[in-house]
This record gives sequence, structure tokens and C-alpha cells, in this order.
Amino acid sequence: MTEIIRRKKAMSVNPLKASQPVGGSLATLGFDRAMPMLHGSQGCTAFAKVFFVRHFREPIPLQSTAMDQSSSVMGADDNVIEGLKTVAEKSKPDLITVLTTGLSETQGTDVKRCVKEFRAKYPQYENVAVVAVNTPDFSGCLESGYAATITEIIDELVPESNKVGERKRQVNILAGPMLTPGDLEHLRDIIEWFGLRAVFVPDVSDSLDGHLTDADFSPITVGGTPLAELKTLGEAIATLVVGASMNKAGDILEQRTHVPTYRFDHLFGIKAMDALMMALTTISGNKVPDRLERQRAQLQDAMVDTHFMLGFLRVAIAADPDQLNAFAHLVREMGGETVAAVAAGDGPALASLPVESVKIGDLEDMEQMAREAKAELIIGNSHAVQTAERLHLPILRCGFPLYDVVGGYQKTFIGYAGSRQTLFDLSNLALSNNHAHEVPVYRSIYGQKPANESFTQPLEATAHGAYPTHAHS
Repeated sequence: MTEIIRRKKAMSVNPLKASQPVGGSLATLGFDRAMPMLHGSQGCTAFAKVFFVRHFREPIPLQSTAMDQSSSVMGADDNVIEGLKTVAEKSKPDLITVLTTGLSETQGTDVKRCVKEFRAKYPQYENVAVVAVNTPDFSGCLESGYAATITEIIDELVPESNKVGERKRQVNILAGPMLTPGDLEHLRDIIEWFGLRAVFVPDVSDSLDGHLTDADFSPITVGGTPLAELKTLGEAIATLVVGASMNKAGDILEQRTHVPTYRFDHLFGIKAMDALMMALTTISGNKVPDRLERQRAQLQDAMVDTHFMLGFLRVAIAADPDQLNAFAHLVREMGGETVAAVAAGDGPALASLPVESVKIGDLEDMEQMAREAKAELIIGNSHAVQTAERLHLPILRCGFPLYDVVGGYQKTFIGYAGSRQTLFDLSNLALSNNHAHEVPVYRSIYGQKPANESFTQPLEATAHGAYPTHAHS
């Protein structure tokens, strides 16, 4: 059983986590014609928007209730109600999520009551779905805020039904935040190769992976899962839950719709993907497509090719719980060891980590643990780059935010093909670390010597003594 070491420091040094409101916003951005609205100061929203824009390189719709000094003291319920009216009137979205911040949570705002008052005061906007979520940024992390938002959206907008299997090819996928747009695209392809149709909840691959439209500007999301699809989730033949953080949302969806659920903590590596293949074979009634058999064989070959570099590799990982769990299992599958594991927050995936202990902390904790454990490679987001530089170690970038590379958000880690490429990337980084796993160069005593140096020097005096001492004339 993995030991979870809780935070004891009074402050974060070199913070690792992104906040819950950022996670809630990311979940909202995966729906078509949606708008996240953060209930807090303008600075909270601006800070989140900067990271989103730098990560995805896309315009990001994000609104704020703009709490100031007066409303922070006297109450900001009107900010929520009038903010909802303004967004509904000007932007005409299909979905608005009201996400609390540390400021509004400390004030004690009841955002769900504010939504009810908005409904009573402005009934003309009843066609706009509004979901309120408590996402204080002084607790949790991006993953927990994302999961809480999806849970509330399902609870509010998915109707109860008993129509399992009416859509004979539809498969629901509750996609956790560790899945990149590239991961989602690849997972969609895999499901379609089995003759099935995938409905992602949410789908950031469609909304945050590039749009060129005729319109100069859209104040709301373009692409993503249409809200109308939520009403069809009860007619699917199965639901796939990817990421332990999404289990609660999966439980609610199964209770409401009775659609059978298949759960996967991650889709990294051959073992996890084999489990997905067996599930899709059962769901579809079809055999594994030839192209996936080929990709599996390619992954097996890559495992043989890279085990020289990755076997016994000492890795330090800093990430949200689901992603930390996925990479730790991939490293162990290749014979490596996660010698330093730091999570941005608590989560159900931490209990199944293949490590002795995991610390809920920051990048300072990871740096200290990695140095003490003599780590050879770092896995983390762009915030961890300077840490890797101080440790003189290579880093595999993953997670959120990735602001020092272009296109990092669309990289594919999952599947046989994605896992194969990830093994190659890890191996190349390990090789760049001073060739740590290569056999040291042997230098013979018979090599060329300076003119004034005799060749009668005993072998024991050389760096690599390997033969009995004898002299040569």
C-alpha cells in the first residue's frame, strides 16, 4: 500500500499545482458554445487565461464576476446574478459554469442559491444551462476541479433514463484531464476502428486544438461536445471512464442511466491497452482490428529496443494524481523505478501508485527528493524545467501548463502508438544524460604516449586496471 505523505509546509515553494478553478474552466471548455465564469476578482480570471492561452495557443473564452473590495466585504451575490445575465444576453452560450475561487469561498458565497435567484429574476434565459461548482483554489488541484465540474454537469444536465442500447454503436467516454487533445483524437480513432461511435464528455480535442472559422471572433467555445449529446448518454451501450478522478462522475452517470461502465485508471503501456482492447471487443462483438495488432507488435519491439536505457532508470515525477499514476506504471512496466513521486493534490489514483510513498507537495519537494534519491530523469510540466536544470537532468514535459514549447498540448501519450513514442522520448532523454547507462570507455595501456613517457608504466597505475602487471620494452 502506497504511503501518502501530506503537506506540512506553511507555504508552497515553486508551486506545482494549477488551481481547481482552472480545472473547472478546462472541463467547461470541452463543451460546444460554453463559457466558464469565475466568481472572484478579475486577477484570478486573468491569471488563468494567461496559462490557457500560452498552453493551447488559442483564444480562450473566460469571464469573471469582478469582485472588488466593496463586494468582497458587503457581499457579491449581485455580481453573480448580473454577470450571468450579461453573459447570457451578449454571448448567447448554451452552457455557463459558475466556478468559485478562494476569494468567494472565503466570503462564503452560496453560488447554487445565486443561480436559483438568477432563474427567478430572468426566466427569459431558461434555455441557457447554468451549472454552479464549488472549486476553491486553496484546496485540491486542476484534476479535482475538473472532476467536480464534470460531476456537477452530469448531475444537472443528464436526464434519468432506462434506454440502454437504443443507440447500438454509441460509447460514452468520461475523459479525465490527463488526456491531451492528441490523446482524445487517438482514442476516438481506436473506438471507431471497432465500428463504434465515441461521445466524449468533455471533448477538448475539438474545441482547443485549432479552429479557422469565417467569423472574426467567437465569445464562446467553438467545437467540443454539444449539450444535446448529454441527453443521449443513457442510450449508449457502454461508458468508458478514463482516470480514477472521474469515478464519481461515472457512478452518477451509471445510476442515472444504467449504462454499464468500464473503468481504466490510465491507458499508458501494453497492459492497460490490452485491458481496453478486451473491453472494446466485448462491447462491439468485433475482433481487434489488424492495425491495432500491428501497433501492439510495434510497441513490443520498442520495449525490447528501449529496455537497455529504461531498465533500472531512476525517475522523478511531479504531476496531478492520474497522470502521476500513469507514468509511474509505464516506468515500472519497463523495469525503471520512480524514486521521487510528488502529487499536486490528493486523488483516488494515489492509492494504486507503484511506489512506496508519494508526497502531496510542490516542486521544491520534488527537487529535494530527486537529489537525495539520485534521480536520472524528470517528468513534469513547464514549471519543472528550471528544477531539472538545477539538477542537471533531462525532463519529459507533460501536463499543464506547457508554455515553453509549441504543440505540447497535442502530444499523444496513450495507446500502443502513443506509448511507443513515449518510450522513445524517455530513452533519448536518458541517453542525453551523459550516457548514464552505457559501458565506460576502456583505454588501453598501449595507446600513444607522450615522447618523454616510458611504455614500462605498470597497469595498476592506469584508470582501468584489468590485467596482471608486466613491462614491455
